[in-house]
This record gives sequence, structure tokens and C-alpha cells, in this order.
Amino acid sequence: MKKTVRKPRREIDDVRPEYQFDYSQAKPNRFASRMTRPVVAVVLESDVAAVFDSSAKVNAQLRSAISARKRRKPVTRVRTHHRRAG
Repeated sequence: MKKTVRKPRREIDDVRPEYQFDYSQAKPNRFASRMTRPVVAVVLESDVAAVFDSSAKVNAQLRSAISARKRRKPVTRVRTHHRRAG
């Protein structure tokens, strides 16, 4: 049996040219040194964001809500056993 010669496949580039990234021109993140601890980004809706002037005020309000929740006694529920039909 003869081996068939395959034509080399032409790679199809389905990414638009403006979205292609040239890794040879990449630079290190200059802001990475400022991030000493993990940062979590939270997106506030516009009506909520309008109330606060800065992220410090948002954090203060959230910490206040957390401490108020911790001070509140947990609600104890009476457990009832229900028989299952069977």
C-alpha cells in the first residue's frame, strides 16, 4: 500500500486582527507590586454607588453591617420530625 501524501493544513485564523495579542511586546504589570494582598472587585449598581463617595465609606458601612449581624442572637428553630409517606 502506498502512503498518501497529505496536503499541509492551512490554519484558519478566526480571531479578528484587533483582538490578536503580540506576546513578544508584552511588559510586566507595573501595578503588581502595589497589590500586597488579594484584591476583590465588586461592582455596585449605580443607585448604590451614588450614596458613597469612596471605597473606604463602602467598607466602613459593610463592616458595620457585619458586626451588627454578629451581635444579634441566632434564631433557634424548633425541629419537628415529619413522617414521610411510604
